[in-house]
Amino acid sequence: MGAADETRDGVALTNLDQPLFDGAGATKRDLVDYLDAVHERILPGLRDRPLSVVRVRPGQDPFMQKNLPKYTPDWVRRTSVWAEASHRSISYALCDDRRTLLWFANQRAVEYHPTLGRAGEPTHPTALVLDLDPPEGDSFPMAVRAALLVRQALADAGLAGAVKTSGAKGVHVIVPVDPATTAEEAAAATRALAVHAERLDPALATTAFIVSDRGGRVFVDPTRAYGATVVAAYSPRVRPGTPVSYPVGWDDLASVTPADFTVRTVPALVAGRDPWAEALPAPQLLPADLVAEGRTIPVARVQAMHEGKRRAKARREAG
Repeated sequence: MGAADETRDGVALTNLDQPLFDGAGATKRDLVDYLDAVHERILPGLRDRPLSVVRVRPGQDPFMQKNLPKYTPDWVRRTSVWAEASHRSISYALCDDRRTLLWFANQRAVEYHPTLGRAGEPTHPTALVLDLDPPEGDSFPMAVRAALLVRQALADAGLAGAVKTSGAKGVHVIVPVDPATTAEEAAAATRALAVHAERLDPALATTAFIVSDRGGRVFVDPTRAYGATVVAAYSPRVRPGTPVSYPVGWDDLASVTPADFTVRTVPALVAGRDPWAEALPAPQLLPADLVAEGRTIPVARVQAMHEGKRRAKARREAG
């Protein structure tokens, strides 16, 4: 680290005039200034949640950081989470305040991915997430149409959600749920809602986990549950032009593009208001019949794994 270019909230900020990443159209200073400008908007979605970030070091590919590095200051709050996959305890940051957010910005953390549940309550997510991932190309309008299917599926179940651009090419529908909701209930309801959306227009939407099975349709991800994360509202993305995951009114969804919302345009849009807080419905109880239906639907990842093995076996037998 070079000498500090400036200090904010006790955080030394360095190398602020370096380009952020190839194609960002922004410097590290632009990232710091953006996160500082929107800290009151982004922090409510990060607070008390184990945080993964995507960092970009000069000359390196972007990487996701979960475990806090050894040099993390003592004042950064943290929580330990057992990672079943790697059989170790991971020390996640809790980004609760402006100072911590500025520290992350100085670490060139561009993307902010909090967990669905709060620290210490991993089995009680605060929301369902329907992640709509359109095929490659200029396919955002397809994601919008699929989001409207999800909205209809929610309405049919007596539920409501808020929608935001993912900041990439897709859309996220977020459905706040009652605090007593378990991760298992949330996972089941997510599967059921994804299948309902798919049934409304199977030519547009699919829950097929295997990419080659999607046939150019929008993937309505039925698997965002348990330890999953979702990029926070107002988080920048490591994409050309440094777009931001941004809340959009349902009625405005068809008239926007992801490129409308960037680290340059968003501060003015949130000055004096918090569109995400305004858009989110109150936490809702999940209908028992929706959860029961979801329990009958196979878990897509497990299904895809078995299907992959079945296809490999068929290929072997075919010689």
